[in-house]
Amino acid sequence: MNQGRATAIGSISVVLWGTLALLTQLTGNQIPPFQMLFMTFAIAWALMMVKGLLLGPAPLKQLRQPLRAWLLGVGGLFGYHLCYFAAMALAPAVEVSLLAYLWPLLIVLFSALLPGQRLLAVHLVGALMALVGCWLLLDRGDSGFETQYLAGYALALGCALIWSTYSVASRLVASVPTDAVGWFCGATALAGLVCHLLWEAWIWPQQALQWVGILGLGLGPVGIAFFTWDHGVKHGDLRLLGVLAYGAPLVSTVLLVLAGFAEPGWALMLASLLIVGGALVAGVGPWLISKGSTEAAAEPAAD
Repeated sequence: MNQGRATAIGSISVVLWGTLALLTQLTGNQIPPFQMLFMTFAIAWALMMVKGLLLGPAPLKQLRQPLRAWLLGVGGLFGYHLCYFAAMALAPAVEVSLLAYLWPLLIVLFSALLPGQRLLAVHLVGALMALVGCWLLLDRGDSGFETQYLAGYALALGCALIWSTYSVASRLVASVPTDAVGWFCGATALAGLVCHLLWEAWIWPQQALQWVGILGLGLGPVGIAFFTWDHGVKHGDLRLLGVLAYGAPLVSTVLLVLAGFAEPGWALMLASLLIVGGALVAGVGPWLISKGSTEAAAEPAAD
């Protein structure tokens, strides 16, 4: 499979992550976070088990993976969510979201450390444009950064560092099949259940719409999204995926507006231009530079 197709598959995750806020609204925001983590990742695990039983490969065969793949997979999936929930408990949600969503920019930067990869100025410009657009969407101007929330801020930065490291380091275990992510989801669900039993009380969803939201989360932004992302970061263009990832809050905001949970405004329009523009700069820029270099090298030969 070529890099372009793998990047397109990875970008499906961005769209699915954009549905996260809307589906969470459907759950009523009443389910404890670690219970939600357990339920949704268990659905993701079950999804891959069913797929393996019906279409192959056999799920049990996917258990035999290198230890570093297990540490990376479970550490990335569970570590990110553990830091995120803890950050939300220790600092305001706006600031946590702003800091945690530095991970796409870090992916763009860290990808240059991989063998055979090179970071171009257009990649960085595109990522920064998209970052500004993302912050416009997330920052509602309710408050500023305050020293009393330093622990929460540090954990939010930990989120960004964990997910960007997980995404980039996945390229180093590209031989591990994407189906193995199902078992990483299962281990993450188990870890979430342990945390839930230690710190939370179980709350059953009371309405059918809540179950729709939970099922949607488990199948979409927590399920399929992690499998398509795994394939994309292992075989696609990491730098472009990093920039495209800033489209998730844009998709999220548009869906919330359409569903009546948010109001449109100038910030949405400007953020849209910056995020789409940043993706175009990062995606088309390298091709234009490569084409220009090729034409310049061909001119002396033509003479």
